Amino acid sequence: MSDNRLKRRKLHNKLFTKNRLVILNEDTFEELFSFKLNLMNVFVAATSGAILLITFTTFIIAFTPLREFIPGYSSSKLKRDATELALKSDSLTLALQQNEAYIKSIQKVLTGQLEYAKFNKDSILASSEITPSKFDLSASEEELKLRKEVAKEEKNSQSNASKAKKK
Repeated sequence: MSDNRLKRRKLHNKLFTKNRLVILNEDTFEELFSFKLNLMNVFVAATSGAILLITFTTFIIAFTPLREFIPGYSSSKLKRDATELALKSDSLTLALQQNEAYIKSIQKVLTGQLEYAKFNKDSILASSEITPSKFDLSASEEELKLRKEVAKEEKNSQSNASKAKKK
């Protein structure tokens, strides 16, 4: 028990022993700065500084456009463009299906399968209304293979770039 207490006492003395840090002018030996420090103050100051630096860096990356340079983050412009293109493709798909239904109805009239009196563009378009939930938007096997290849290429290019920076 006393051995353990002795070790604690030595550690306490090392941490809290006052030391003086003096900065002198080399030519005139004039004292420029003088600090009274102990090991515990230095440890607390270094830890606080590290935490502040990490927090500051995190906030800079999170709330500025710098995050676009980190792998895995995409730019806001790219996300906006992807959303806009998805909306356009949905509306184009719907328009294409309506036109196909209209053309099929015209073909029925031309081949004599439907009487002209029953032919109405509005009724054809109303019958061809398709909700977006009926579309199959899942990726095909070819698309999944392509995604894997692109991911491998990106990893290789990133590792090559990091190796080049280390040299």
